[in-house]
Amino acid sequence: MTDREPGLWAVTVDCADPALLATFWALALDYRPADPPSGFESWEQWFEHCEVPEQEWNDGAAIQDPSGVLPQVGFLKVPEGKTVKNRWHLDLKVSGGRAQPPRLRSERIEARAVELVAAGASELRRGSNRGHLDHIVMADPEGNEFCLV
Repeated sequence: MTDREPGLWAVTVDCADPALLATFWALALDYRPADPPSGFESWEQWFEHCEVPEQEWNDGAAIQDPSGVLPQVGFLKVPEGKTVKNRWHLDLKVSGGRAQPPRLRSERIEARAVELVAAGASELRRGSNRGHLDHIVMADPEGNEFCLV
């Protein structure tokens, strides 16, 4: 047994523009911007308190599950860009699963793809199963792959 609190982990994404990706992924995951640290009304107030230079204020961003149950997602500015395929990715389960009629699943996947493309994502490729759309491999605004299933 350890003295660590359960659930103290988050997913962190290296990126060029933390604010851009935080906005995109908040929409994609139905999250919201992370609350500032306790005792501060805004992140700007916290930055000023900690004497963070203003030019570093977009060096990181975070989003959180509105219910507070799912992990937080952080975005960290790094100098290098993405160069190869992701070794792991998120599957956004938007179709309702294989228990749903294939046509309904396809419609749900298509609708979410349209919404996320409008927010800056790009479609990479489609997969089908028995003639119906089964999934779409997409990329966020900085090229990180994810799937709509």
